[in-house]
Order: sequence, then structure tokens, then C-alpha cells
Amino acid sequence: AADGASFRTQAHPAPFIVLPALHFVNPMEGTAAQSSHSDGTAGDSDMAGMDGSSVPSPDKDPLKCIPRSPVVVLMIGMAGSGKSTFMHRMILRLQSQNKRIYTINLDPAVRNLAYPVNIDIRDTVNYKEVMKHFGLGPNGGIMTSLNLFATKFDQVLQLLDSRANNLDFVLIDTPGQIEVFNWSASGQIVCDALAVSYPTIVCYMVDTARCAKPVTFMSNMLYACSILYKTKLPFIVAFNKVDVMPHDFLCEWMQDFEKIGLALSKETSYVASLAKSMSLAMEEFYRNLRTVGVSAVTGQGCADFEHAVLAAADEFHTQYVPFLLEQRQDIEEKRKKAVEEQIQSFERNMNRAKRGREEQDEDRNMDDLEANMRDCLIQER
Repeated sequence: AADGASFRTQAHPAPFIVLPALHFVNPMEGTAAQSSHSDGTAGDSDMAGMDGSSVPSPDKDPLKCIPRSPVVVLMIGMAGSGKSTFMHRMILRLQSQNKRIYTINLDPAVRNLAYPVNIDIRDTVNYKEVMKHFGLGPNGGIMTSLNLFATKFDQVLQLLDSRANNLDFVLIDTPGQIEVFNWSASGQIVCDALAVSYPTIVCYMVDTARCAKPVTFMSNMLYACSILYKTKLPFIVAFNKVDVMPHDFLCEWMQDFEKIGLALSKETSYVASLAKSMSLAMEEFYRNLRTVGVSAVTGQGCADFEHAVLAAADEFHTQYVPFLLEQRQDIEEKRKKAVEEQIQSFERNMNRAKRGREEQDEDRNMDDLEANMRDCLIQER
């Protein structure tokens, strides 16, 4: 898109040095938010709720004056569900409507991104080096990298604050290891930090073709329910790849217990009976769930997704903000505790890794890693 020219569109390899000492860029230089609107207006009428944004002044209660925009959309889903491809599709669509977009990549292991990115975790953390130093596998390296990045997420918020008045949407891509948002502290840190600053929505991406079996569908829905319970944010389930297989039958399974019961009756494993009983418990979850069928390849359903995002943003202000006001102190204490635990865990693992290495040069590398972690700054591209 012409209005996205200020983005860096070429693939950006991960840095060879772990957690380099980076510096902030001038907030007045080269941002997509400024280039996508030469006149500084707020976009089309179909997103009427997205204008009138303003950063809260210091003398006001920040929770009572969370701006209407930008709306933060957190893309969560299993590996291969189409999160990154759908993000690319939505970026192209929103830019064609002259919307001002800001993108963040939280997947440290991705090699190439089809969409332009403003903040990339790979510029701060090299997950292969994290694997090497801590003796982790690929999944453990990704989790640890995201945990380390989460301890510096306040810097991401500072960068967002400098752009907020000129943005309509912030789209965040996440790794396929969705346990980050099920039980890891980094997911809680990211969600809580965003939710107290901007209207934040969780989009759970589901591979429709993989849900043809009712047991697999129930597994996906249980994941979705657990993420909703963990984040407590407005929630959208996007059934992707409807160009390959329509999602109508999945909607029928959610609306009619007898139909999913009939589908489960064809399964012979003991898991089928468990899934059948769980479907009754999930009925309330389905009743209040926003679902939309989309195709990241063809663009089908993108308009419905936009409307769902707007409805979820309204829900954020009417339901989630009052909840935040009641739970403010508890949430802030949990967030600080989670950050401290991540830093302490990093230091313990660092000391353990030091004791396991005898070569002097390896110890020097570990000292450099620890120093870089403490001093690193996150920057935009």
C-alpha cells in the first residue's frame, strides 16, 4: 500500500548479538502512523468510534480516560492457524481504508514476515543464543525469549504512547506457543500492560479445516476458554481458512448440543464421551462468544472481523474498564510481582548456566548477556 511506504518491508534477520544495547529513535522520524495520513485525519466513517483519541494527561485517572483509539488487537492461535497471514491481510485492507496501523511482532523464531513491522522482538532477543546459553529446546527458547522481552515491555508502551494520537489500530502477532497466554507470566504482563493503557482485544485464530473432527474442535474451544479466563479481555474467535472449508458446521456445533453430540457419537475413543460432557459445560461460553469466519488468503470475512473488533472495543469500555477500576491495585501488584519473578528466574538460570561452563570465554559471554539484558533498550524500525 502506498500509505505504508515508511514501513520496512524487507525481511530483517535476527541480530547475532543477544540483547544488544539499543537506543530509542527520534519519535518524529519515519513512522508509519505519520506517513499513512498526510493531513492527520482519522479515517473512514465505518470506523467512526476510532477517532477522537488523546493521551490521558498526568493529572487525570488513566483508567477513567483510556482513549477510544488506538485499538490493540492481540493475535493468538496455534502454529499454522494463519495468524501472520491474516495480519498481513488486515494490514493491507486497513491501509487501503487510510487507517493508521502499528504492528508488533512477538515471535522470536519467525524467519520472514510478509507484513511490515514497527517493533520486532528479534531486534532485541536472539532466541537461538538463548537456547544455547540456557540449554533449552526450540519451544523453551521461544518462551524464555518472550519472558525476557516482557520484562522490558514498559519501553514498548513508551513508544506506543509517542504514536497514540496518530494511530487507529495496533496489531500484535504472537508465537504459536499459546501456552504463553495460558500460564506463562509474560502473557499476563503483556496483556495487563496493554489493557490499562488502550482498548485491548484478544483474537483467537482457529484453523477451520483442522476442526473437522469434533474432538479437535472441542480441544480448540477449551484453549480459547482458558485464554479468555486468563486474560479476561474482550474475545473474538476467528475461524480461518473458510475458503478451504466453510465454518457453518462449527457454528451449528456451538449452538446445538444435539448436533455435536451426534458428531461425537461417531467417535469411539473415551475422549469422545469426555468431549460430549464438556460441550454442556461450554454452552455458556458459546452463548456470549463472538465468532467470525475469515480467509487470510482471499480476504473473505474481513469486514465482519472489523465489525466484531468495533463491538469488542465498545465492550472493553463498558465492561472491562469498570472491572479494572475495581481490581486496579490487585492487578498492578500482580504485574510487578510477575516482572520481578521473571528477572529473578533469569538471574537464577544465568548463574546455573555459568556454573555449568568451565571455559573462560564462555563465562565472559554469559557476563555480556547479563549486562546486555539489564541495559537493553527497545527501538522501532
